[in-house]
Amino acid sequence: MSSALSTMLSHRIVPPLLALGIVGCGGGKTAGDTAASGHVYSDSSAKPTAFRVTDAQRARLQVVTVERTTFRPVLNATGTVAFNGDHSTSVLAPISGPVVRVLAQLGARVAVRQTLATVSSPDFAADVAGYRKAEQMAQNTKRILDRNEQLFANDALSRSDLDQSRTDYASASADRDAAAQQLRAIGIDEATIAAIHDGKQVTAIEGAIRAPISGVVVEKLITPGQLLAAGSTAAFTLADLSTMWVLASVYGDDIGAVHKGDAVDVIVDASSTPVQGHVDFIAPIVDPGTRATTVRVLAANGAQLLRRDMFVKVRFHASTTRTGIVVPAAAMLRDEDNLPYVFLLNADGTFARRRVTLGVELESGFEITAGLAPGDKLLTNGALFVQFAEHQ
Repeated sequence: MSSALSTMLSHRIVPPLLALGIVGCGGGKTAGDTAASGHVYSDSSAKPTAFRVTDAQRARLQVVTVERTTFRPVLNATGTVAFNGDHSTSVLAPISGPVVRVLAQLGARVAVRQTLATVSSPDFAADVAGYRKAEQMAQNTKRILDRNEQLFANDALSRSDLDQSRTDYASASADRDAAAQQLRAIGIDEATIAAIHDGKQVTAIEGAIRAPISGVVVEKLITPGQLLAAGSTAAFTLADLSTMWVLASVYGDDIGAVHKGDAVDVIVDASSTPVQGHVDFIAPIVDPGTRATTVRVLAANGAQLLRRDMFVKVRFHASTTRTGIVVPAAAMLRDEDNLPYVFLLNADGTFARRRVTLGVELESGFEITAGLAPGDKLLTNGALFVQFAEHQ
């Protein structure tokens, strides 16, 4: 049977029928009763405190000496993808009126000031008329100023009258500039503004909804004929998709291991290469509902793997090192109450459980903050076999 157990151990498969062949599992044990392979009992309660394996089985188990080591904490969390708020925006209609044409479709890449849609609005006539009046007033006050400056030079005009002409011209110029800025705000291009300035007739003007930033049209919220309200109707959403935000939730004391600038792996799925990023912001408050701290990760998105509202796994790599005891994942077990423990090798060759307290999870195992000390003999590969055999 020892040979069979050894063969099964090498494949880390323990069939249910193995319980029939484990020695040392009978009843009626007294203190100190042992067998070639089986339990060691400390009293007549028949509750084992240690487990002994045969020499052949022991040869296939791996035991390491516990020691302190230097490591970089790795923290696993979950997160949600969002647009980079520094490079995305909602585009509001700058003018009221019905949509004439929608020029930018979903997925289109647009440049700054590019026309996204045109709008017909009665506001245009009023704004154009206001600009024409302001321009005419500025030209008239400029002619009066030029004439009064000549009169003043010939001592035919008082200083106060000249100063008043200068004030009138400055005020008219300011009104003209404000009217021109209003035309720009409703999307009228510079060529049309110049034509109005020169007194030329212009064709029916349509207002334009223009892109405030370069990016991709990720939402199109209007259709031709839809009536827009200036300053309140959302028309488009633009975003630069080269980078994205990942909002991760970090709980409890784990937040102490996260620092701004730390490297981060964003895992979309098990088959794809992790997306690289770094910690961009750590919230100064805790969410009262979840008791978690939000950590914002800025992630590169050149391959367009990240999409808004996607759920992802997030792995934080601490930028600082610390010293402690680290055990491999193969050594870590859970008891009936889901509490962590390991097996230690006693001086007499038996294995016994030891409850431990976990710290941060690492790529290769777990940090142990209590329960182990340097010099302890820790069972690693084969711990699962001992756990199973212990209960037979």
